Amino acid sequence: MDGGAFGAGKAGGAFDPQAFIRQPQTILRFVSWVFSIVVFGSIVNEGYVNRADEVEEHCIFNRNHNACNYGITVGVLAFLSCLLYLALDAYFPQISSVKDRKKAVLSDIGVSAFWAFLWFVGFCFLTNQWQASKPEDNPLNEGGDAARAAITFSFFSIFTWDYMDPSQDSGMPYAPYTNEEDATDAVGTYQQPPPADAFDTETQGYQTQNY
Repeated sequence: MDGGAFGAGKAGGAFDPQAFIRQPQTILRFVSWVFSIVVFGSIVNEGYVNRADEVEEHCIFNRNHNACNYGITVGVLAFLSCLLYLALDAYFPQISSVKDRKKAVLSDIGVSAFWAFLWFVGFCFLTNQWQASKPEDNPLNEGGDAARAAITFSFFSIFTWDYMDPSQDSGMPYAPYTNEEDATDAVGTYQQPPPADAFDTETQGYQTQNY
């Protein structure tokens, strides 16, 4: 394979910003980054309301502070994770060690699955608490759009983090992994086909019998 194990053959290549930005993986990271901002930004700015006879503000999701805290925490950490792995994607072509590349790929796959799970939990949690909210706790329906935006983009984030395995897409910075031992065995056991002359020799030596 041209790329070698985890793209080791391409290590040390010059960084191409335009090619990097156009990669599907990079686009998904930017989208996930924006979605995380929408989620925690919506809750921080409009996710706390209070009744007219109250001074203290409560979480808009059924007055459950755990729901707001979860959305903010997951959103902020996802925001930071996107930046971290964008930096890793940009630096990846400079990694020459196959083992280090393998660790980076496996880490990316594991973290993506983990965040997809957290966003799924967050979507279910926020949706449940929003449906359980009492109208009398928010008679003016303040922050309703922000709450729905947090729920909606939590749902979208499940799919932006749960993207295709990088090894299945040639456009991504991670080239598919090739077992070096299997490749060596395959080369060592390969045999060239017999020359065409071998068949000609047998043909020439064959004599027909006259009956």
